[in-house]
Amino acid sequence: MKIRVRSLFLRHGRACPGHPRDAVTPAGVDARDKRGHDARSVAMALAVCVASASPALAYTAYISNEKGNSITVIDTDKLEATATIKVGRRPRGVELNKDGSELYICAGDDDAIQILDTKTLKLTGKLPSGPDPELLALSPSGDTIYVSNENDNLVTLIDMKRREQIGDIPVGVEPEGMAVSPDGKLLVNTSETTNMAHIIDTQTKAIVANILVDARPRFAEFKKDGSELWVSSEVGGTVAVIDPAKRELKQKISFEIPGMSKEAIQPIGISITKDGKRAFVALGPANRVAVIDAVSKKVEKYLLVGQRVWHLAFTPDEKYLLTANGVSNDVSVIDVASLKVVKSIPVGQFPWGVVVAPQ
Repeated sequence: MKIRVRSLFLRHGRACPGHPRDAVTPAGVDARDKRGHDARSVAMALAVCVASASPALAYTAYISNEKGNSITVIDTDKLEATATIKVGRRPRGVELNKDGSELYICAGDDDAIQILDTKTLKLTGKLPSGPDPELLALSPSGDTIYVSNENDNLVTLIDMKRREQIGDIPVGVEPEGMAVSPDGKLLVNTSETTNMAHIIDTQTKAIVANILVDARPRFAEFKKDGSELWVSSEVGGTVAVIDPAKRELKQKISFEIPGMSKEAIQPIGISITKDGKRAFVALGPANRVAVIDAVSKKVEKYLLVGQRVWHLAFTPDEKYLLTANGVSNDVSVIDVASLKVVKSIPVGQFPWGVVVAPQ
């Protein structure tokens, strides 16, 4: 095997792209060094070729179809749907456990959180929930799930080791958005009718701050370093940027699209890059995703996607951003580097939530 590779390398001057002929034996190498140099060259060439031949990381996305009562599975390498699984009624919020082996589904009209085995794609059970679970968030440790129950104005706490409900936290009217700080110390719930972001201490289970935002807050997202909390207000048409340490509003981001009324611009889902430099906000019936400089808070551009874009999620390598488009029944795939929409993937009826995990 060594002789074959070496002869191929010497005969053609390269074993794979990027290795010029004079890389084999540079000037000044005498006969005593040539054999050792050739061996090192072949080893280096093999290493580079193996690295270049390694496949790109592949990930699996899960889309909740609110009116289709199903989950669509997407292969983000092939950029196509590979399966559709029937689940409970009105699935919305979706979340994965730490190793990606289980998907948790808020089946709102069944008052249940269903468990999907991501290997077999079979429903395996339920988690306890209050009425009409909307969104859920997993603690960084993976030990606790926090669930917003829209109909009883409570956040439910579930111990994932025992798979038992361990408490409720009263919040505002129509709780929806859920987020946990990267250090796991703070939990945030947004209440659509009270128009507040409730900041909760996860140790004491007590609300430590109520921050007023614009009308109908739907989603919350922390920067990965925990320095900022972003909250979208659907009817208010803004995103509030909150300092979670000081527990105060820093500023608001608003949106303007030429030829479109402000009423049509309804911020919902938010995704912020790991480095905290750029954010993407789904604008609902505006059918666009806003690209925002997350440092200056300036809108850079708007990307046209499917109809009524709701929630969105990055692939773990942040190569793609996937958006769930409720009215057009598809998922738009945004190439994050070029800021271009590269594909539309048909899914089920009225896609709502999206989460991505390594395959």
